[in-house]
Amino acid sequence: MEKRIINPWKWQDARNYAQAVEVKNAQSTLYISGQTAINDYGISSNADMRTQITEALENLKKVIIEADFEVKNIVRLNVYTTEHEELFKNFDVLQNWITEHEVQQATTVMEVKTLFETLKVEFEATVVK
Repeated sequence: MEKRIINPWKWQDARNYAQAVEVKNAQSTLYISGQTAINDYGISSNADMRTQITEALENLKKVIIEADFEVKNIVRLNVYTTEHEELFKNFDVLQNWITEHEVQQATTVMEVKTLFETLKVEFEATVVK
């Protein structure tokens, strides 16, 4: 698999995402449903934003590993939140996770009116190998 990052500017580098990601010769593509802070028993978290971001990212990682893919090969990461101000106050959690896993992805962040039950953030990803 070959991955090429397209960034006509430099400002997005500080925000840990790419304007576009080109993938060539991919063996397989994994489309992951939105992952949230739901535990192993299907119970939604009512924790604060920082905790929910951490738990949702752990769930995302778990799905990727279970599918026998690598986190570093995320090429698209959509972020849905019900509280954009709280998300951005805690954005370092996501940025540190992206850096730790050497991810270079195209990203869209959207504020939505509601998510399931008490959830505040959801991550939807596309991964290649």
